[in-house]
This record gives sequence, structure tokens and C-alpha cells, in this order.
Amino acid sequence: MITGEIRNKIDAIWDTFWTSGLTNSITILEQMTYLFFIKILDDAQIKQEATSAAFGAKLTNPTFPDGDWFNPETKANVPYKNMRWHVFKNFDPQTMYTVLRNNVFVFIKNLSTGKNSSYSSFMKDATFLIPNERTLTKVVDGVSGLDMEDRDTMGDVYEYILGKMASSGTNGQFRTPRHIIKMMVELMQPTLKDKICDPAMGSAGFIVESARYISDNFKKELLKTENGNHYRNSMFYGFDTDQTMLRIGAMNMMLHGVENPNIKWKDSLSDNNKDNERYSLIMANPPFTGSLDYEVVDKSLLALTKTKKTELLFLALFIRTLKLGGRCASIVPDGVLFGTSNAHKAIRKELIENQHLKVVISMPSGVFKPYAGVSTAILIFTKTNAGGTDNVWFYDMKADGYSLDDKRSEINENDIPDIILRFHHLDAEKERSRKEQSFLISKADIVANDYDLSINKYKEVERVKVVYDDPNVVFGRIEDLQNQVAEAMEEYKKLSNL
Repeated sequence: MITGEIRNKIDAIWDTFWTSGLTNSITILEQMTYLFFIKILDDAQIKQEATSAAFGAKLTNPTFPDGDWFNPETKANVPYKNMRWHVFKNFDPQTMYTVLRNNVFVFIKNLSTGKNSSYSSFMKDATFLIPNERTLTKVVDGVSGLDMEDRDTMGDVYEYILGKMASSGTNGQFRTPRHIIKMMVELMQPTLKDKICDPAMGSAGFIVESARYISDNFKKELLKTENGNHYRNSMFYGFDTDQTMLRIGAMNMMLHGVENPNIKWKDSLSDNNKDNERYSLIMANPPFTGSLDYEVVDKSLLALTKTKKTELLFLALFIRTLKLGGRCASIVPDGVLFGTSNAHKAIRKELIENQHLKVVISMPSGVFKPYAGVSTAILIFTKTNAGGTDNVWFYDMKADGYSLDDKRSEINENDIPDIILRFHHLDAEKERSRKEQSFLISKADIVANDYDLSINKYKEVERVKVVYDDPNVVFGRIEDLQNQVAEAMEEYKKLSNL
């Protein structure tokens, strides 16, 4: 959680962009991302230089070596040192503006070697949009006041900025509420043995929260070289078709201490995606408003569910790309649970008959407000290719700690702690009746209901018989009331001499 002081600094930077004429929140976030990246490059080298000096060793492969860099756009040599944050921030405003616009941005777009390549690869389309030197000076001063070395704080800072982007009403569709992501991660409890993927990553919320969970729960284990290398280089995978989201997601991971995540441009549903039995854990909130042509969808997905609906195709993708024994937690629209088309039934049958469907958590429709009011659920399953579904746990989430209107204000009612606790103690759910908020339903019952997974199909509502008075008694009461009113009016007339 960021402090009020840091929050005020971020708000001030945001307002500086806004008042300069940059009012698109995604543009503001992009420009801040570029500046964060530039500062991190210099901060990292300063730290490396201090370590080298302490041991009397020579710095290897520095981002900013001695000498000049040849700018391919201006065809001029530029001293490397002038492109370092701690140097150019002290230039006069006009010089700093020129150096950043004409040199530093060109430099980061051409930076494609070394440990930062996974981030610099997304900077090739970076565009300098800060309108004037006055705005740049205020923004650079603001960013200079942030401690980039504290990865936990900077991770929270970036999440706060993403939250501002969502609350502004622009590009909010890219963001799953953080507390829902955190709940899903705590349900799945990733380990150091996992390879974690989100094939529709957006701002990388699921893999970021997974990285946070791993770093919090496996601190000692991460000190081992093998585990540390896996965490930084081969544990996290994220794909998207939006270059802006790839840049934002890569920076989000970087600020959470993951140096080299496998974040790439990829159309996950196309036949160009060759991933097969690769990941041990998938968590996602894939797009579910799209409809694709059969020609662009990989045939192996259509074999599981012949459809143009992305929400069904992504479930097929998860099944294909998980390793045997791999687990998945995915947000789906409610229509997936009870849709009557052949494609809907086929994917549900696949999950129940050929895989191990474990959980259906129905969420209230206000969870994604203010930018979407659709009802959604969370499906959790394990890939077995040999069945295994016996009982499916249903939970009827009624509150998530926030009001379900557009304001989404904090409230006391919150089912999330109960969901997490009960999920990890499912044996205790066997005795709960269908009148409770959560209960187990046998596979046989689900099959008998044509593989319908909507909780209302199985939930029992206790109806209390209401006995009303005889109509003659009710009319008598009405007449008594009318007589009392008439008497009161006559008394009032007498008192008023009317």
C-alpha cells in the first residue's frame, strides 16, 4: 500500500500531464512508463558501478559506457553520460527537453542487447509526446522523487497508476480488479515449480500478483541460484496483441523484481500459437465480447468446441496448453455456464468428462463496474485428459468488499476470505445443504442437467409460507381507520370554528 506522500507525488505528476493537454490516460501511463524505464536503466548502472568500485573490478556490458553513442536518426555522436538520468535532470529545461526527445528516446528504441532486452524490445514504438520543457521539468522532478530501488513500493505505485487509468474511464477494459486477481492467486497458491501463463495478459495483473505471492511466500527458497533464475527468467509468461499493453505489462513485472519475463506479442487463438502442454498454471480473464472467423482460429481449438466465441475458444486453449496435472483459474461470462448451443455444451462436457472440474464461483454483476456490468464466474479445473470430476464446489459470491454500483465504495460485506478458507478445506463442504451459500454437487447431477453449471440450477431456496388475514378482517381494519380519520376531522372543525 503506497503512503499518502507517494500518492500525492503520483497525483501531482498525473495532473502535470493533464494540465499540459495530455488527457488520454493511456497516453499518460505510456509516457510515465518510458520515464520510469529510463531512470531504472541509470539507477541499475549506478548500483553496478558502486559494486565494481568496491571490489576493484571493471564494469562489464554497461548500458552507458564511456565515450559517445552514434544517433542513427540525427547522424550525430552523443556522449553516453548525457543520456543518464542523474546527469540530464540537472540540465536547463530546454537542453533537457532536446536531449530526451532527440537522443534518449532514440537510444531506448535501439537498445536491444543485454539484460534489459525484454523491456527494450517493447520500446521500439515509443513516441515522445511530452509537449514542452516546462511539463518535462516538472515530471522529471516528480519521478526523481520516487525510490526506484524499492521494488515493493514501485510495484504498488504502478498498480496505483493503473488504477487511475481504470477509474478515468479510458481503457478500463484492460483491468481486472486487483482484489479479484489476488483472490484467484491465493486460491491457486503458485509454487516455485510452476510455469505461470496468462495468454490474454493486458497489464499483466495475474502474473504480477503471482510474482508477489511467490516472493512473499518463498523468500528463503528464492535465495538459491536455481530458484532465483527460474523466478526472474522462466517462470512467468504473458501474451497480448496490443503493443501498449505489452510495454505496460513488462514495466509492471520489472517494477515487481522480475527481470526477464516471457512477455510477447502473440495472438493466442491463432494457428501461429504452437504452445502445447507447456504451462503448469494458467490464470486469466480473457476477452469475452469477441467473435472470430473460423479461418483465423487454430483447428485444435475448434476440435474441442466449434465456435466463433472467444470465451469458449480460450477455455479450449487453456486445456491444450496446460501440462498434464496443470491447473487453471479463469474468469468467464455467465453464459458459459448455461449456454445451450452445441459449442457451450461441448466445452462444459469436456471439462467435466475429460478433465477435472473443481470449482464454480459465481460473482455478482457489479464486480467489473463502472466499465462493465456483465455477470461473471470463476472456473477452476485441472488438466487430466482422463476425467476425474466427482463433485463440483459451487459458491454464490454476494459481496466482494465493495459496493456493486458505479462508485465501488468500500463496504464491510466481503465473501472473499470465506471463499479462500472454504476452498482449501473442501472436505468440510460435504455436509452443507444446497440452501447454504456454498455446496458440493455430484457429477451425476450435473450430467443429468445437461452439464449446466449455473448455481441457480442447483441452489435450493427455502420458501416460507405466508398466511394472510381473511379479506373481511382487512376491510374491517380499513373501515376502522376511515372512521378514525372522519372523527379526527370533525374534532378539528369544532376546534377551528369551521
